[in-house]
Amino acid sequence: MRKVLYSIGEVAEILGENVSLVRFWSDTFPKFIHPSRNGKGDRLFSADDVETFRQIHYLVRTGLTLEGVARRLRDDRAAVSAELKVLDSLRAIRGQLVEIRASMTKK
Repeated sequence: MRKVLYSIGEVAEILGENVSLVRFWSDTFPKFIHPSRNGKGDRLFSADDVETFRQIHYLVRTGLTLEGVARRLRDDRAAVSAELKVLDSLRAIRGQLVEIRASMTKK
């Protein structure tokens, strides 16, 4: 079951990045990320926000500038989402193959 809201620390952990970078991206992309705040003023992100962070993370790692990331999210967000789904599937397949290889070498 997916959580309803994620803290900034949880988002940073999911991405494998530090909290300050997540905060920076949250401030840099207000058209795409809409955090709510708890009583203490901490940012809380929806599952859709977390997916947007994943897309930003992926696009930055491909070498796009922040302006390029914003342009891709604005113009072709469905394609970015599809690319991420393919990458997730390939990682899962690779993990299964590694497990199979490990089980074969044990025998």
